[in-house]
Amino acid sequence: MNAPKAKKIDKTLEIHNDKRNDPFFWMNERENPEVIKYLEEENAYTDFVMKDTEDLQNELFEEMKSRYKKDDQSLPYFFNQYWYIVRYEDGKEYPIFSRKFQTLENEEEILLDVNILAEGEEYFDIGSVSVSVNNDFIAYSSDKTGRRIYTIFFKNLKTGEIFEDKIENTTGKAVWANDNQHIFYIRKDESLRAYQIHRHAIGTETEKDVLIFHEEDETFDVNVFKTKSLEYIFISSSSTNEDEHRFIPADNVFADWKIIQERTEDLEYSVEHYQDDFYIITNADNSTNFKIVKTKVSQPEIENWVDFIPHRENVLLEGFEIFNDYFVIEEREKGLLQIKIIENKTGDSHYLPFSDPTYTAYIGTNMEFDTEKLRFGYTSLTKPSSTYEYDMKEKTIKLLKEQEVLGGKFFSENYISERIWANARDGKEIAISLVYHKDTKKSADTPLLLYGYGSYGHTVDASFSSVRLTLLDRGYIYAIAHIRGGEYLGREWYEDGKMLQKKNTFFDFIDAAKYLISENYTSPRHLYAMGGSAGGLLVGAVINYNPELFNGVVAQVPFVDVVTTMLDETIPLTTGEYDEWGNPNEKEYYDYMKSYSPYDNIEAKDYPNILITTGFHDSQVQYWEPAKWTAKLRDLKTDNNILIFKTDMSSGHGGASGRFESLKEIALEYAFLLKIDQ
Repeated sequence: MNAPKAKKIDKTLEIHNDKRNDPFFWMNERENPEVIKYLEEENAYTDFVMKDTEDLQNELFEEMKSRYKKDDQSLPYFFNQYWYIVRYEDGKEYPIFSRKFQTLENEEEILLDVNILAEGEEYFDIGSVSVSVNNDFIAYSSDKTGRRIYTIFFKNLKTGEIFEDKIENTTGKAVWANDNQHIFYIRKDESLRAYQIHRHAIGTETEKDVLIFHEEDETFDVNVFKTKSLEYIFISSSSTNEDEHRFIPADNVFADWKIIQERTEDLEYSVEHYQDDFYIITNADNSTNFKIVKTKVSQPEIENWVDFIPHRENVLLEGFEIFNDYFVIEEREKGLLQIKIIENKTGDSHYLPFSDPTYTAYIGTNMEFDTEKLRFGYTSLTKPSSTYEYDMKEKTIKLLKEQEVLGGKFFSENYISERIWANARDGKEIAISLVYHKDTKKSADTPLLLYGYGSYGHTVDASFSSVRLTLLDRGYIYAIAHIRGGEYLGREWYEDGKMLQKKNTFFDFIDAAKYLISENYTSPRHLYAMGGSAGGLLVGAVINYNPELFNGVVAQVPFVDVVTTMLDETIPLTTGEYDEWGNPNEKEYYDYMKSYSPYDNIEAKDYPNILITTGFHDSQVQYWEPAKWTAKLRDLKTDNNILIFKTDMSSGHGGASGRFESLKEIALEYAFLLKIDQ
């Protein structure tokens, strides 16, 4: 079977007196039968190329699935008289949301069985489940396409009745007012930007809903939330670099909204409430790595902010949790997350002890103020995800729940994790987290999968994956390059990998790869790159710069047609991304973007083996970006390496819905890697 050959239709795109010819521009016509035909031909070709791995894919799928506990459930948490639990039943794909009154010994009440709701659907995702303050009603939301456009429904928990109210085209989030009669929700515009907050009265027609806030600046998104104290409802309006928050008492939906601090250039802040004060994490006063301030609820403006936790040059503040007697901080120093406990009365502080060379730690779900118990999560590349309870007074730790890895073959001590540092070309150091089986020898013949992301300040921390064991047990090393564009080494690490410094992200990944080769962890013949979404941009750019470094690449829902997408304001997310990538309507940003955009820089040369995946309903990265990229690569590349492109015709950016269906996608990716590493 020959590889599909997409037709070319000349399309000239011109701006700043620069012309680009895009012969595959036509692929953005979602309803065009020829587009569907091309995607189906690529799917058929992928099946053909991978046919010799069908048994292997099934083996990998069953192996990964077998490690999951089929009747697993979440750790219960207590809130407003009830214990809440999310559980799975053996043989079913979707969760069941339930609760028990006062004690865990009481009879279970099922709030929502998603398996019933998802019957007959190719794709089904629950956005949120929110319980009213009086515990009588829930608002829940669902998406049936994968485009992250949710419909909100309401259910009477006493009678089981589903109300006639149905709110479409939302983000899925619903925030209850304390009167149990109203919810606040978020609308999306045509480009899927969250741009309006509405108020809905339960039992009334949605046409009567009240528009509370309209964000007219297309670079901002809106959100709505209730404070931990349940006393205030907040509307936040945020861009990449600015925030604005307004609030009302949760007891009075008709109150006038009061602004904490009006949006100011480059001022970021977020708010939590306790007693008479707001606690605010902010970058005010050039606090690059953020600080925490407090201010009276009655005087929330910036001139009244008083430093509570000062800014530190080498420590990034990531979050906090308030208790009556303690203040808990999530902070990052030299790349590693730490949890700091401060006693309010004395000011004495201490850190939770973590010993792995690379790991993830985070504050968990803590609904109560008046407690000495802190729930926190911990995981590393060799240790399954666990939730602990820490007694902040006695300084004792109790394990509440650890992720079970079934099959009897996993023992943490059989795996080794490391954190090493590679030299970047500009003198900076790049951290690399690695994990491998203790029997795996580092050599030029050792396969190594290098993962990266590097955008939006999102940090990919070292965490456990039972799925990844499938590669580790077959002799692979798995590595994460903590490249610029994330915040691994603080806010400046992010700033140095965005806008007109974006290429640092790609060069860091390349330099990390070269370091791994030089240190004999692997060789170009056995080195593989993987990235998704903006991480797909990363690997797409990297193989334009240095295709000879990698034997194979897996690009998941890749953002690869940067210039064209960022010039199209009708595409979801575009306008809100100008502070991340730059606005190509300005020539400086256009030229820089064009110089690295993977699609625009494909050349007639040899490329590695490549697997590209997408979802037809993807709202984050439109399917036509990877489709066009595939077609252009096919047209220009000079090698005989594998190039396959798989479109899930029923899903979106997050892949297949259901608990185990997504494992089939991973099985395909792993089978591809194992096939080409011969």
